[in-house]
Amino acid sequence: MDVDLIFKIAAIGIIVAVLNQLLIRSGREEQAMMTTLAGLIVVLMMVIQEIDTLFSTVKSVFGL
Repeated sequence: MDVDLIFKIAAIGIIVAVLNQLLIRSGREEQAMMTTLAGLIVVLMMVIQEIDTLFSTVKSVFGL
């Protein structure tokens, strides 16, 4: 796993946390929840791509 991926996930987490707090303080709880869900989906898509790469590597190593 590349260290760059960890930094990208951390950056997304920080941005989502700041946006979440700003939206909650302005009384837009629904938009804050949607922002959090969008951030979670983006991170999950990044992790799924890495898992796909891992499975492809394992398949090629064992010749499956």
